[in-house]
Amino acid sequence: MRSIALIFIAIGFLMAIPLSADGQKGYELGGWLGTSFYFGDLNTNLKITKPGPALGLMARYNFNNRISVRSTLSYGNVGADDADSENNFERNRNLSFRSNIFDLSNVIEFNFFKFEHGSQTYNKTPYFYGGFNIFRYNPTTKLNGQKYSLRDYGTEGQQAGQEYGQINGGLLLGGGFKFALNRHLSINIEVSTRFLFTDYLDDVSTVYPDKTLLQASRGDIAVALSDRSLSEGLGAAGRQRGDRKAKDQYTFAGISVMKYFGGIECPEISRIRK
Repeated sequence: MRSIALIFIAIGFLMAIPLSADGQKGYELGGWLGTSFYFGDLNTNLKITKPGPALGLMARYNFNNRISVRSTLSYGNVGADDADSENNFERNRNLSFRSNIFDLSNVIEFNFFKFEHGSQTYNKTPYFYGGFNIFRYNPTTKLNGQKYSLRDYGTEGQQAGQEYGQINGGLLLGGGFKFALNRHLSINIEVSTRFLFTDYLDDVSTVYPDKTLLQASRGDIAVALSDRSLSEGLGAAGRQRGDRKAKDQYTFAGISVMKYFGGIECPEISRIRK
């Protein structure tokens, strides 16, 4: 999927080159509200489970009526629980997590049809976009009613100082539909998925560690957080805990309101600058 994302991003750059000199230019500011959800080792069937709230601020610059660039600062909350799985291995593994996400994305956006503020004709269009993101995360879980930051306990045998980072990045693809409310305001409804460079958004990636070594270095709580399996022997050292080949993903879906601050092209009059 990351290769597909790169292809779409490259296509967007190429399409922007010949069109950048024409059409309506200007910037937009706005905000969005919606939901966020996760796909990964604790949600391998790509179901929308345990969605969390999401919101953000957006800034878009329109090069013309087809191509724009956009930056978005977003917050989301994602999680999953093996107890919700239909897979026997995953239910017996019995792991769970939640994480706040602070996300900064930069994308190239392409309108399928012309979109011009102030136009009675070109006032709605589907669109798609691709780009890059960086994000901060911190997977947590609860054990006996107490909340723990999983990264701090080296649940897959990470030594102190060798934990996975809390800041990472990815590629993203998204699409949606926009329509104008009036000359300056528009509504955008969209969905986008981040294809991450890390497999530790959920704190699950490789194999179970040696419990004796983990207890010596991290303590009893670390052992309890690492292996919560319901079947004897499932959490033995070296047995599969996750799949590091399949990186984690998360998705934002929502609706935004954008205000346009550029020029308005009237049907019979030359462009008016507001």
